Amino acid sequence: MNDILKELTTVLEDRKNNASPESSYVAQLHHKGLNQILKKLGEECSETIIAAKDAELSGDTSHVIYETADLWFHSLVMLSHLGTNADAVLAELARRFNLSGLTEKAMRQS
Repeated sequence: MNDILKELTTVLEDRKNNASPESSYVAQLHHKGLNQILKKLGEECSETIIAAKDAELSGDTSHVIYETADLWFHSLVMLSHLGTNADAVLAELARRFNLSGLTEKAMRQS
């Protein structure tokens, strides 16, 4: 796993298990539960989509990168809440690496 992802995974787990919801945004999200995490993830997804549309028009990708970082962050919080992490996602991406996207999609439908 990328060092940043590894570091972030460690921090997220520490805050999930040891931090107070009063002092940690991550602990607060976990305390509020999966529905709140998913709500935040949906917001970040929408903001990323809008930023991508704006980037296509302006040619400036800085905002879409910022929003994508938020989207990834909240995705990692969701994975942590569900007892998994980025390693599982990276393993799935690795599994698909030498597989055509069309083939992989057809395999899911059968």
